[in-house]
Amino acid sequence: MTHHPGLLRTSPLRGETTSSLICRIASRYGMEAKVLRSCWQWRNYPPGHDGGGARADAEVLLNAAGRQLLACLCGVEENVLARALPSWGQEDAKLSAGKDGVPAAAWRTGGAVAGPVAFGCRLCTARRTGTALRVVRYAPRWERACVRHGRWLLDADANQPLEHLNLRGLPEVVAAQRRWAPVARRAVRAGVEPERVFALAHAVVARWWEQAFGWERETIWPGRLHEVAGGDAGGDLERWRIVGRDAVVFPEVVAVADALLDPAMAGLVWADSGAGRPRALPADGMFCRRLGERLGRGWLGPLAATDHGGPLIAWMGSVIRIRRGAGGPPGYDNDPWWLRQEHQAASMACQLRVLGKEKEAPGSGTMWRAAVPAEQRRLITSAIDSAEEQLLQLRGVQTGPTADVARRLLRGLSHSAGLIEAAWKRTAVAAVNGGVPLQEVAQWMDMPVETLNQILVTGWQESGG
Repeated sequence: MTHHPGLLRTSPLRGETTSSLICRIASRYGMEAKVLRSCWQWRNYPPGHDGGGARADAEVLLNAAGRQLLACLCGVEENVLARALPSWGQEDAKLSAGKDGVPAAAWRTGGAVAGPVAFGCRLCTARRTGTALRVVRYAPRWERACVRHGRWLLDADANQPLEHLNLRGLPEVVAAQRRWAPVARRAVRAGVEPERVFALAHAVVARWWEQAFGWERETIWPGRLHEVAGGDAGGDLERWRIVGRDAVVFPEVVAVADALLDPAMAGLVWADSGAGRPRALPADGMFCRRLGERLGRGWLGPLAATDHGGPLIAWMGSVIRIRRGAGGPPGYDNDPWWLRQEHQAASMACQLRVLGKEKEAPGSGTMWRAAVPAEQRRLITSAIDSAEEQLLQLRGVQTGPTADVARRLLRGLSHSAGLIEAAWKRTAVAAVNGGVPLQEVAQWMDMPVETLNQILVTGWQESGG
């Protein structure tokens, strides 16, 4: 095949994946993408979904000769492609191992190359290029609302057919996109990276989203969910709660981010903690009450204040430690914007995989693995293993003077009991965080609900809250 530079010009879109651009070039030449891709020597196979099927977020890395070929095919200068394509210029060992001068390419997943990947708006693409083709581009979650066409652009890494959700009936979601810009500027003025502020706010609201299924007073989110589902999500509610979550909660995410950046709100946290006279955070504290009011939910305050073990309480704890001057060297424990791994919201792709496996094998252990982050599971297992090892060691200390044996046994048993207590506390927190009602967890532990709740609260305070 002979290539003529500029014969059919195909301009890249800002943030587009290289794989998406290759597909659009192939369309311009009237051929299948796999035919055009044969112009490169491929070092590996394209990524696919677990159950089969190509991934829309598949990305391509090119060597120098491969980049020159792509520039030739689309009739665009390399410096233009470098500014538009986030993956441009990234290479790896697979590419450098080939022959010099031979166009080579390697497959990757977009999320591992340059961040979250989403579908582009086809109407915007048609406006720019004249053709309403599918585009895949890197886009953070605060850029997912197409203001011009009223669409929410979905993650491209999930194995589901939708590219966007219709926001025509939800102007507040589009308005939140506009409100995010000043919030991001406030973050910069405060010396915080906007993406960290957004990630924390998103984790807080996504946690509420999971809990809100049992909130009788929550009427806003159900209405939005039915709207993005085309009028009624009831026929497939579980799937729509996953697919529609980020769009439905976006206004609240922006509002929470704005609130967390407000020095006056941090002042309320300090006052709730007793300021110079430390006390447990009350369920009717001023901060959570004011936060609920800012979200248009005056009843939310007590629910947020008693959600122990969540990202909001962790943020409040960091604010308090900083005000008290109790923080140690720079690190996560005195950084309000540090988002712990166990607090990160599960992605749409992850939740859909779990949902699919649960439907295939109801009652399997998949939900525990999905609800409890790997780091938290590791800590629970480590505490159990350590307790078991400690108890095994005690078998060999039952000889010698009575006082020495008793001392060693009691100290060892006390240490083992502490490890076991840490394990059951972490397990209880994981169960509650995973959506199991506190009443059920208390019943399994043969413990009054009030006692378990106090233990969890005390555990949070002892950890530095």
